[in-house]
Amino acid sequence: MDHSRVPVLEALQEFRRRGDVVYGPPGHKQGRGTDPRVAEILGEDVFCSDVLTMNGLDDRRQSQGVLDQAQELMADAVGAEHAFFSTCGSSLSVKTAMCAVAGPGEKLLLSRNAHKSVIAAVIINGVVPIWVHPKFDGERHMAHPPEADDVRDRLREHPDAKGMLLITPTDWGTCADIRAVADACHAADVPLIVDEAWGAHLPFHPDLPTWGMDADADLVVTSVHKMGGALEQSSVFHLQHDRISPDVLKQREDLLGTTSASSLMYAALDGWRRQMVEQGRDLLDAALHRAERIRAQLRELPGLRVMGGEVVEEGLAAQYDPLKIVVDVRGLGISGMQAAEWLRANRHIDVGGSDTCRISASITHSDDDETEKIFLDSVRSLVERADSIERQPPVRLPEPAALELEQAVLPREAFFGPAEQVPAERAAGRIAAEMICPYPPGVPVVAPGEVITPEIVDYLRSGVEHGFLIAGAADPALKTMRVVARH
Repeated sequence: MDHSRVPVLEALQEFRRRGDVVYGPPGHKQGRGTDPRVAEILGEDVFCSDVLTMNGLDDRRQSQGVLDQAQELMADAVGAEHAFFSTCGSSLSVKTAMCAVAGPGEKLLLSRNAHKSVIAAVIINGVVPIWVHPKFDGERHMAHPPEADDVRDRLREHPDAKGMLLITPTDWGTCADIRAVADACHAADVPLIVDEAWGAHLPFHPDLPTWGMDADADLVVTSVHKMGGALEQSSVFHLQHDRISPDVLKQREDLLGTTSASSLMYAALDGWRRQMVEQGRDLLDAALHRAERIRAQLRELPGLRVMGGEVVEEGLAAQYDPLKIVVDVRGLGISGMQAAEWLRANRHIDVGGSDTCRISASITHSDDDETEKIFLDSVRSLVERADSIERQPPVRLPEPAALELEQAVLPREAFFGPAEQVPAERAAGRIAAEMICPYPPGVPVVAPGEVITPEIVDYLRSGVEHGFLIAGAADPALKTMRVVARH
């Protein structure tokens, strides 16, 4: 296929050349009605290029197939049979993928280290979650993807399960053996969905972890805005084999997705695909060398522990994305959250993620010598000034086994059923009716339907005292918790 072509961008360019006047949405009329104070910040071109696909980039019947052409090029670029663009982020794409495999009352294997969007999908479509617990790294206090044997065991226990959802890479860059998990699923004749939100770049360089399509996954969801060059909310479904019908997937996406998709996102996805096919290997090669330089210099700084390929050597992960710079800062006497806040307030840099133990930074094809220097100088300053950061009450981290809660009620029933708000100190032993997620990364510590334990209450309450941001809970301060009402 001719990857120099960019159908969406070309259609947008032609629309602007013709000077069409639109008498439908969007109401700003390609910027004619935009407040100049808004345009001054966002730029006039954003509004000029904000066009509906129907009666804008394409005709009412979409007979030119602008979007279809762009999606075919994307599929060819990454080795998929089909690709579908989504402009509602991978949070919605994952929900769509799950709905394409399992319906209400049907079982689906799920990695328990899933993002809150996965739990939301379980609640929305009433699927019965069969949790596959991750491999927990007690020393780093980090969850790595589950192994194929874990998946195989759960499929034996639940032969009526409809498929498996695997999250890889994790927020911290550790990766599953996708092929082995796919083999386990296919031996049971069920599909494997991979939530590869952090892996849009993986198809374009051989030194990166294995791409889900290459590892025989059936359906892979990517967030191209995370490690790629598209706008926020840009997501792509990649599909192969015949275990999931492309027609069913498209219908589920139509059910959940927007009817007013953004041409800006489509155009950015289209352009990023061309850039990666034409220049991706060289751009990512430079990024890989840059990341290794950064990692080497960080390892020379006292009080820091920089994660790398040793997680593979230790058997904790199958692969590791070297473009994720993950730094444990506990040796400085502070938490990752404190480090992130200090860097933002004092050096005006925003790291990609932080938790009790660490910070992370993503290095992409967009980084250059300036961003490399700024990051290293900022972390050096953090190390030098860590003693001046006010100490917060410690977070009482639970043992790994304490994080595996009993699922007593289906998440949908617990979430929508009768509930009450109780003081946190009285929540132990009760069934949660809400998600409780320290954010980021947004992986629920407690999901609806799980039995709350004293260790989890202690962990979460100490986290809030330390500075956790809590998403999902009715009471973000966690003075109270929402639980299933007693009959």
